[in-house]
Amino acid sequence: MRKIFVFAAAAAALAVAACNTVAGVGEDVEAVGEATTEAAREAQD
Repeated sequence: MRKIFVFAAAAAALAVAACNTVAGVGEDVEAVGEATTEAAREAQD
């Protein structure tokens, strides 16, 4: 669980640092969601 939290926090930090436009925010939020989903799947295995 801690691994997922650390990964999600890092992804969120990158997303916040990378977004320059409203469209960019949407893409960043989507990327964070996908990364979190992938980390959760890996944790289940």
